[in-house]
Amino acid sequence: MKQQSVAVILPCRNEEAAVGATVTAFRAALPDAVIYVFDNNSTDNTVHVARGAGAIVRTELTPGKGNVVRRSFADIDADVYVMADGDATYDAAAAPKMIRELIECQLDMVIGVRSSLADAAFRPGHRLGNAILTGMMSRIFGRSFSDVLSGYRVFSRRFVKSFPALSEGFEVETEISIHALGLHMPVAEIVTAYKVRPEGSTSKLSTFRDGWRILLTILTLFRIEKPMLFFGIIGTLLGFVSIVIAVPLAVTYAKTGLVPRLPTAVLSTGLMILAFLSFFSGMILDTVVRGRRELRRLAYLALRPPEDVTQSVSSGAP
Repeated sequence: MKQQSVAVILPCRNEEAAVGATVTAFRAALPDAVIYVFDNNSTDNTVHVARGAGAIVRTELTPGKGNVVRRSFADIDADVYVMADGDATYDAAAAPKMIRELIECQLDMVIGVRSSLADAAFRPGHRLGNAILTGMMSRIFGRSFSDVLSGYRVFSRRFVKSFPALSEGFEVETEISIHALGLHMPVAEIVTAYKVRPEGSTSKLSTFRDGWRILLTILTLFRIEKPMLFFGIIGTLLGFVSIVIAVPLAVTYAKTGLVPRLPTAVLSTGLMILAFLSFFSGMILDTVVRGRRELRRLAYLALRPPEDVTQSVSSGAP
């Protein structure tokens, strides 16, 4: 029976205080896995500590978690990929359970839904932002996940190798989620503990800055993935405004046969033209997107699914 190769990917930037404990924890949970620490321009001893803990250290010079994920997904070859942060906040002991779920059910992604052990681990602003973004995705794409921003995930090979990874920063988790939703991939969620960062480790997240970037990512992907709906909404709004403006003009023309407010009539006509252009743009782009989605689906199907060889997955947890 074929042994499944497992790669643990830990993006890091200035995590000297936490990366050693993170690597050690994943080594204990997955003794047969290869652990990679992708350093993203750290200015402290992150690289030295990670190597000392037994990890293979790679470097991505372009700043941003999305750039690290793109590089790691391109360079690492494995059957199963475990992605987490190097800040010791995710529960490494849950990894074997997540891997078993992926393989037994032949899934493409398992998300570690964060269950905070302390309020300080999951700030109220991040809770609220996560809930808002999760709700937006559910409305736009028809379904969503409980924790769309979780950085703790297990992937199949065919997910990783079919994922384009266009994002540059922390919005990459959102892009990953939308990629799974767009191709209707089989996925699952498992509740995992989420802990406070160790002393000396500081978060790189900014509630408002990163939340704004994630929101823009969702809207951009909404435009790209659902152009008919996106441009249809714009066209409907433009058409509605045009009609509202035109109604008084039509009433006046019916009574007097005159159009006394010519600029308003021109504005109404222009808005209606823009509304029709928006509708037709959506129709044309919808055809293009369908072709792109078919190509992505074919690339996805060209790779084999996870094999049901759960007995070969090393488990450090019951």
